[in-house]
Amino acid sequence: MSTVRKAVIPCAGFGTRFLPFTKAVPKELLPIVDTPALQFAVEECVNAGIKDILIIISPQKEAIKEYFGDSVVLSNFLREHGKMEEYELVQSISKKAKISYAVQSVMKGSGDAIFYAEEFANGEPFAVLFGDDVIYTGDCDGVTKQLVNAYNKTGATILGVQQMPEHILKRCGVMIPESTDGKLTKISGLVEKPQKDIPSNLCSLGRFILKANIFDQLRETPNGLGGELFLTDAISLLAKKEPVYCYEFDGHRYDLGNKQGFLEATVEYALRDPKLGEQFKLYLNGLKDRKEF
Repeated sequence: MSTVRKAVIPCAGFGTRFLPFTKAVPKELLPIVDTPALQFAVEECVNAGIKDILIIISPQKEAIKEYFGDSVVLSNFLREHGKMEEYELVQSISKKAKISYAVQSVMKGSGDAIFYAEEFANGEPFAVLFGDDVIYTGDCDGVTKQLVNAYNKTGATILGVQQMPEHILKRCGVMIPESTDGKLTKISGLVEKPQKDIPSNLCSLGRFILKANIFDQLRETPNGLGGELFLTDAISLLAKKEPVYCYEFDGHRYDLGNKQGFLEATVEYALRDPKLGEQFKLYLNGLKDRKEF
């Protein structure tokens, strides 16, 4: 069984829920305090021992390449002015992992995006992280590490899930469970955005370990709503042919696909920050006395 050494992060979407900001800046570079959401995903990969990462972008997202590239002018400025802490911080961003890029010119679904990783995967299993979810795990292993451990146990396709209330289940992929062993559940498929007859409360949350045979399955999977090809449809069909599992991971998930989730992440990460936390908490406590709120 091959080790998971690679990861794919699809980032080609327009981010329309965050317009007008995303007219010029990729949603994935929205800062949570001072760190772009995408960097959390990259660090999650690195903490799982994965340092070969493919980011799938659209033509208008060159800023992502710039962020993870060498910033020679800025680095020289910081070094010349003795700002060594900031210099080391900037240098570390481009050294976290080996990052390559594929360009998805037309948005045709999550499954189509994964097709751009076939050459990169080169027959190996790989992790997939969708940037709409940042997941805080504290002192625990990151979610990708948890899923890699589950893959090492099963040798099968793994989906990261958590138990969610009905209003969220109706917006996501929901597992059809067969049998459960602790946090690991074998599934017979999943239903995308079920509006009735919801099969379980186990919700797919943007983290996967996929085997290389996913590409063959994607080729066999019919397009779904709007003519798009969905990764979850392919995984659901794959589960009818071979064992597929979901793993109920530990961690607090922030849904960055909407403004509420982004604001919650920003506030809570600020409260955890060792330099900002105490002062920011005092500020928040003081808001209750201000009549305009």
